[in-house]
Amino acid sequence: MARIAGINIPMNKHVGIGLTHIFGVGRTRALESCAAAGVDPATKVKDLTEAEVTALRAQLSRYPLEGDLRREVSMNIKRLMDLGTWRGIRHAKACRSAGSVRATNARTRKARASRP
Repeated sequence: MARIAGINIPMNKHVGIGLTHIFGVGRTRALESCAAAGVDPATKVKDLTEAEVTALRAQLSRYPLEGDLRREVSMNIKRLMDLGTWRGIRHAKACRSAGSVRATNARTRKARASRP
């Protein structure tokens, strides 16, 4: 099993898709990393050689991933809350911000609200 950035990449997936299991790596970054490392994105993870895995690790190590990225995001949110900005207040109250529609969208963080 290929282990990159502390994550086990699924063996039966293509490299271009399997890398997206890492927090901070989407399709674009996965395909760019494959191209820079000289790995075909259509190759299955189980068919990668150790040299290819090492090249992918080296390419992805340039970006903040997993724990570092989660820490950075949470610190940014904490900074907004400490400053008392509108976005920070909305984070603290677990409300939507940036003009999102209250009654119909983004009901993940709150229970289903009754309409006014």
